[in-house]
Amino acid sequence: MTLQEWREALGGEDFLHALRPLYGKKAGENTQRYEKLLSFYEESFSVSADTQVSLFSAPGRTEIGGNHTDHQHGRVLAASVDMDTIAAASVTEDGMIRILSEGYPMCSISIDDLSVNESEKNTTASLIRGVAAAFAARGCALKGFQAAVTSSVLPGSGISSSAAFEVLVGNIINGLFYDQKMSAIEIAQIGQYAENVYFGKPSGLMDQMASSVGNILTIDFADPGSPDVRQLDIDFEKYGLALCIIDSGADHAELTDEYAAIPLELKKICAYFGKNVLREIPQEDFFAHLPEVRKAAGDRAVLRAVHFYKDNERVARQAHALTSGDVDAFLKMVRESGYSSFMYLQNIIPCGRKEHQEMGVALAVCDTLLGEKGAYRVHGGGFAGTVQAFVPLDMLDQFKSDVERLLGEGCCHVLQIRSAGGVQVCL
Repeated sequence: MTLQEWREALGGEDFLHALRPLYGKKAGENTQRYEKLLSFYEESFSVSADTQVSLFSAPGRTEIGGNHTDHQHGRVLAASVDMDTIAAASVTEDGMIRILSEGYPMCSISIDDLSVNESEKNTTASLIRGVAAAFAARGCALKGFQAAVTSSVLPGSGISSSAAFEVLVGNIINGLFYDQKMSAIEIAQIGQYAENVYFGKPSGLMDQMASSVGNILTIDFADPGSPDVRQLDIDFEKYGLALCIIDSGADHAELTDEYAAIPLELKKICAYFGKNVLREIPQEDFFAHLPEVRKAAGDRAVLRAVHFYKDNERVARQAHALTSGDVDAFLKMVRESGYSSFMYLQNIIPCGRKEHQEMGVALAVCDTLLGEKGAYRVHGGGFAGTVQAFVPLDMLDQFKSDVERLLGEGCCHVLQIRSAGGVQVCL
């Protein structure tokens, strides 16, 4: 469709119908975001009204169960949410990929050079180049394109803005040049590849998978090349719960080493057993050799492995509790997972921090406000991230007000589960 045709479609019933799988009851208010996106695209690239334009969306994600289990080929329970990253894109003929994200400088790469660039690591350009390289390696006939991008996925919110961006770029390339032949699971794997190899962050696959596939899903990474992905039809509102994400307010700078230390320490345990990941080591073998493992890997690595075994097993029980309607059991396990992350995984307080322990304080606030009702836990990678809270609907307004009074205005976000993952928006 042309830019003008999209503008004429905005607000029409067909457009609202296309947005409902993405935003549910918020479809109408999100129409304005696309109107602004089209204007941003037109102004950024000085295009005419008859320019062919395609629209794309990739959601943020929330981790419900399985904290730092994915990189050990474990199980997770995750979901896409109604905060997303959206793009307006057009094919170009100059062999350049140009992406302008609102609030950031233009990012440009040439499709003639898709090799890993060490000086580019930890940059947006590396993610774009990595995704493009993976598509090219699979036989995609790449051309250049230009895209304007805006996002409601808050950076540093624990909802994974980076995974949403990777999935977005994957969907743009899949839609413009590959006839939608790449599956949602493959796009997620490409996003992880770009982040691991090109960006230089040793992340697992959960973030990209939840963003790309969509809805609430259980993922078993026992075979990461072919993960077992199952979608669940769950509505937390029907269970009388609201899903909230609370920004701890911590500084996110210089924490890559803290996150990377978790899989690196677990590798020492795996090396002792001659295995690659903890999923390959039976729990009974781990505990049978505990004295030797402590000497080989150190006590923090041992405790982190204990967390993996406990949280990995808990995911299946959480999914069963949700599908069978046992809300109390589900909430109990959410709390247990949070305690395990704090006590065993130790991904709440960066090493040596005394004066600034924002995540710990945010968890304490949720504990105080919720008491025995609802549940809360660390969300995502931890350290400088966010807290996830399941709040009874009759407590929601007071909870949000109290959290923002104690931790900062605008820090508490109420989310909806999104039924669709990464998509090209089509009428």
